[in-house]
Amino acid sequence: MELKTKLPRKQRKKLFNLPLHLRWRLLTAPLSDDLARELGIKRLYVRKNDVVRIVRGDWRGHEGKVLDVDLKRTRIHVEGVTIKKADGTDVPYPIHPSKVVIVKLGEVDDVRRKIIERRQRSREELVKKGKAKPLNEEQKKIAEKA
Repeated sequence: MELKTKLPRKQRKKLFNLPLHLRWRLLTAPLSDDLARELGIKRLYVRKNDVVRIVRGDWRGHEGKVLDVDLKRTRIHVEGVTIKKADGTDVPYPIHPSKVVIVKLGEVDDVRRKIIERRQRSREELVKKGKAKPLNEEQKKIAEKA
């Protein structure tokens, strides 16, 4: 997903017309410090059942499970983050994934495990090339186990 233009109107158009199979790339969120140290990667795609902490906006500091991921609008719905409609019913408030930090991963299936392993390998290659800082000893041990 490259935006090969500098014109803001064309960048926005490409984002809004992005096909669904590429939209999931927009749903990345940083990992919490503990989780990043444990896995040896900085960010990951947000999925249903992940536990996230909101770090920006009115809901700052709220932690909850991800109930839904909206690919079309590039938003997530977090448990307990709701607003009242005029008729009194609660509706989930959509939050952009860049405004949250993943605190705990949900179920790690084969697909997600492969993503994590691939990112760990690419990070190791960057360290060898001198483009990234090396992991500490604790992170190396955990990366070897995975």
